[in-house]
Amino acid sequence: MSDRLQDQRRYAANRFLGGPPLSVAFRLILLCVLVGVILHALGFDPGNIIESIRRIVQAVWDMGFDAVRWVWRYFLLGAIIVVPIWLILRFMRAR
Repeated sequence: MSDRLQDQRRYAANRFLGGPPLSVAFRLILLCVLVGVILHALGFDPGNIIESIRRIVQAVWDMGFDAVRWVWRYFLLGAIIVVPIWLILRFMRAR
């Protein structure tokens, strides 16, 4: 009975995490590094995140609404690929 209970707990943990814990940790580490590189390229500083956010908002405001249009176009371009793939994966995992 304890083996069955242990298997159920392991399955529940894997389901909650989205896979085996080591695999999920590795993917999260890679994603954190990638997002860190992107945020660094945008001028974010982990030591002073509030000031970094303020600077980014100020830069966007200074650029005017062309920046909003620019971001919107890239968002739509990315969404054309990302959203259908995400939906397909969600439907495939629902089974």
